Amino acid sequence: MSIPQRIQDFAAELTAIRHDLHEHPELGFEEIRTSGIVAEHLKSLGIEITTGLGKTGVVGVLKGNRPGRTIGLRADMDALPIHELTNLPYASKTPGVMHACGHDAHTTILLGAARYLSETRDFAGTVVFIFQPAEEGLGGARRMIADGLFKKFPCDEIYGLHNWPSGNPGVINITPGKALAGADFFDITLTAKGCHAAAPDAGIDSIVIASSLVQQLQSIVSRNVEPSDQIVLSVTQFHAGAAYNVLPEVATLAGTMRYFNRDTAAMVRTRMQDLCAGMAKSYGVQIALDMRNVFDVLENDPTLSEAMIDVAQGLVGTKAQISTRQVMGSEDFADMLQVVPGAYCMVGHAGAVPLHNPGYVFDDAALPLGVALLARMVEVRGEA
Repeated sequence: MSIPQRIQDFAAELTAIRHDLHEHPELGFEEIRTSGIVAEHLKSLGIEITTGLGKTGVVGVLKGNRPGRTIGLRADMDALPIHELTNLPYASKTPGVMHACGHDAHTTILLGAARYLSETRDFAGTVVFIFQPAEEGLGGARRMIADGLFKKFPCDEIYGLHNWPSGNPGVINITPGKALAGADFFDITLTAKGCHAAAPDAGIDSIVIASSLVQQLQSIVSRNVEPSDQIVLSVTQFHAGAAYNVLPEVATLAGTMRYFNRDTAAMVRTRMQDLCAGMAKSYGVQIALDMRNVFDVLENDPTLSEAMIDVAQGLVGTKAQISTRQVMGSEDFADMLQVVPGAYCMVGHAGAVPLHNPGYVFDDAALPLGVALLARMVEVRGEA
């Protein structure tokens, strides 16, 4: 089976939608224009919609031409706080905000699947189209679930995809089981005693202590975790001071932890708290650690991973593959997979600039394949 001709026929319209979304990116929970466009497209297709779920989320429901199961399809809509440097004719018109992760493509692909399925209606059961806000670390999936997503729209299975600038168009990979890492974000506030830089003995130097704390934090994984256990702890921010002649009172650190083993993550959290408490006592300062889980580990159902790769092979042949590679990046579709079994795959496309880069460019040639893959999942799994 190849990509249906009908999908190829409206590929140019998909590209136009994607370019429009790319030109007008919106951050998490601010996707007012984007969700409005999504809602209008779904309504024009005769699809029943619900708006405002998870603040700016949109859900569409479409029934097939015969009884069957309920299949969920999900796309995320938010952009990133990155200033675009692509010089594309449809580059972001919003300074400091960019679709640098392909969520504009995900939204477009799901709209394309909705269009194709609404036109054909040749599937069993019901499909639930889930357009999610705020995937980029703001908890959009959890917000939709808390607002009753799967109580109002119960699904038997759920599927999603992510674009991947691998330079290998048409390659589709799925990792059964644990595929993407869970993640915590943390903030550390160190309050010492400020003083004149010419008289450091009169104060307690927050910068020296914070610098030492960074080094100690880096030793947690290297000296407490079995080397084969994948976990990454990174300090990504260090802020202190505003003058040449002042030792600042306060220094702040921030960063992230990525993991696959929840027990290991719990141990690292405890060690971080112990280090902060110990250094606070040693130096006579206050150190407050705020650590919060943002993403769960994304776990693909093994059986449904096989089902998704079977569908993908029907579209791209041997370019669709089961993978054993676990990626340390995170994705909050993981939270939906904790409630409903499903699978999440990577779709390769042309280009080598990585995601979350101001020069990232999505390959529009991948849009029809994404549409065909999601639509075919509904056609196949609705009958299962």
